[in-house]
Amino acid sequence: MAVEIGANRLLAPYFSSSQIVWTIIIGTIMIAMALGNVWGGRAADKDPDPSRLFRRMLVAAVWIAAIPALGKYVIIGIAGLVIFTVSGNYLIWAALAACLVVFVFPLFLLGTTTPSLARYTMKNAADAGKAVGRLEAANTIGSILGTFLPTFVTIPAVGTSLTFIIFGAALLILALIWLIPEALRSKKARLYVLTAVCLVLFVVFSIFGRFDSFAFWEEDLTYEGESVYNYLQVKESPRRVSLSTNVLFGVQSVAMKDGPGLTGLYYDTALAAPLMTPGTDDLDVLILGNGTGTYAMQLRHYFPGCRIDAVEIDDRITALAYEYFGLDKNDPDIAVFDGDGRAFINSCEKSYDVIMVDAYQDITIPFSMSSAEFFTLVREHLNPGGAMVVNMNMRSGEGGINARLCDTMASVFPTVMTVDVGGSTNREVFCSADPRDEVLTRCEANVSAVTDAALSTSLRMTYTWLEDYAPTGGGIFTDDRAPVELLGMEALDLIIGDEISYYKDVYEESGISGLIDMLG
Repeated sequence: MAVEIGANRLLAPYFSSSQIVWTIIIGTIMIAMALGNVWGGRAADKDPDPSRLFRRMLVAAVWIAAIPALGKYVIIGIAGLVIFTVSGNYLIWAALAACLVVFVFPLFLLGTTTPSLARYTMKNAADAGKAVGRLEAANTIGSILGTFLPTFVTIPAVGTSLTFIIFGAALLILALIWLIPEALRSKKARLYVLTAVCLVLFVVFSIFGRFDSFAFWEEDLTYEGESVYNYLQVKESPRRVSLSTNVLFGVQSVAMKDGPGLTGLYYDTALAAPLMTPGTDDLDVLILGNGTGTYAMQLRHYFPGCRIDAVEIDDRITALAYEYFGLDKNDPDIAVFDGDGRAFINSCEKSYDVIMVDAYQDITIPFSMSSAEFFTLVREHLNPGGAMVVNMNMRSGEGGINARLCDTMASVFPTVMTVDVGGSTNREVFCSADPRDEVLTRCEANVSAVTDAALSTSLRMTYTWLEDYAPTGGGIFTDDRAPVELLGMEALDLIIGDEISYYKDVYEESGISGLIDMLG
């Protein structure tokens, strides 16, 4: 179980931590364990020598310790290979291949444990039930510890790499407790050599596995770490500080070093939401998915009379916001709450003029914040004339994830307008319970009142590009049925396919040597 939890954290920075990736991890590990169960039982019947089991445990411990040191290189190599050899479902195939290569062998070896121990401890048929019951109870207790300790103790405290090493060390110690006395008793040279080699390899992997970055090709990261929910990476450039919660897909939050002005990203487009309200001088705003506070600080800068409640599920991101991104902990008009956005709005009795939903992260879209029931809750928490803005970060084709999300919003709000964010795959959706013409009239009046020249230009462009959304009839997400991750995977496939099409053409025409020459 500890390896399974660690597998998700190892793969998440590269492939996301979606339900799809979890399914691949669980399914692959269950297959490996099942095969280990079958083979282990047969091997124990053939040769009931406990030393064979503990030798397998020793090898598994070394392999698990090697995962932090070598796993990330294997994952990136497999991802690159898959992208150039398959025509779709890139992340599914890459995640599956990575699981097969990195995790199947040690879990196969560990899968031999229970049937082997059952064979060694069962004295006669009369004791079969008692022996199996005790083994299953011990197995269950171990699974409980292997589930809770990594999630709530070791990963938040010391990270994924050391978590693998810690649990690998526990396995190593169990194996050595048996094997060292056995080696001394039997004086078998092979057992001495195996034990010594595994100990040396374990130490080497433990040393090198602690210090390498998930993004090992990056230099001068300001911060890299992990929380209960995310892999976290802070980078600085001459103009801005940025937060990424994965290695391969973009930026989640930014702060401009010259102050909380325009960013050139989707936050600027989302600033049009206050224009859709009756007035911009005295706004109550709710942000679901605060990140490091980019949107909150922009609102306070351009609409100084606003009061903001910001919800962020990851308290470590909030801590980074205060440390690196300039969010003011003492600002009386920005209240940051740790927790889930849906849970917050369920229990909230306050209403708002603007509600920003920014909780969609690549293909990791929480289904509970994509359903008609959720958007109904949002509408109920809007003041008369209020507006909701939703950031969708993957453009998709007809019938794709964005169309289904917009159809869902349109089932709740009579006015739905969208605008694509230039230079990115983001799309902003603006929703109101008021008629479209009334909303646009307010936009025109409020744009005219904006005095900041750069903001005025940006808002006028957004206002000009707004498009009415016409429902496609593709289906509405509900709490009972919202296949957001499968649809998100399809959208991400389209993006990856577009990005790598040129490189695939070079590869097909000139082979790997031509691709290397082109990249060089």
